[in-house]
Amino acid sequence: MKRDGRRITLVTRPSLASQQEREWNYHATGSSRIIAAGSFTVLRYALDAAVREMAHDVERLIIDRTATPAQYLDLLATLPEEFVGDVLFIRVDGGAFLSAAGRGAGRVMYNLMPADLNFYLETHDLLAPAVELRQSA
Repeated sequence: MKRDGRRITLVTRPSLASQQEREWNYHATGSSRIIAAGSFTVLRYALDAAVREMAHDVERLIIDRTATPAQYLDLLATLPEEFVGDVLFIRVDGGAFLSAAGRGAGRVMYNLMPADLNFYLETHDLLAPAVELRQSA
């Protein structure tokens, strides 16, 4: 079995029945290894286990419409010291909040509009490539 050396992106997703699913890039050729956590609570345990116990390289956390703003702030306040990756909170309105490591120490928060969010996701190769439909001649 070949070891996957890519950095990890942990993602929570809304239930399929409640909201439209985002097309994450689960392909082996993607720049990040995306692992879907079943819920916000599972994400917190997965981060703790990945960073502290298994020494995996978690690059970012993405909370995709599965938590409240208060839960997001609580997560930021209790992040393991070892974690310096991005924490992206995608809102139902299509915007997002991004918490990233600041210069020197601490974290900075950015408010992303829907276009900014799409730019972030596309830049980091987190969305599945669009499938081209070929027309027969």
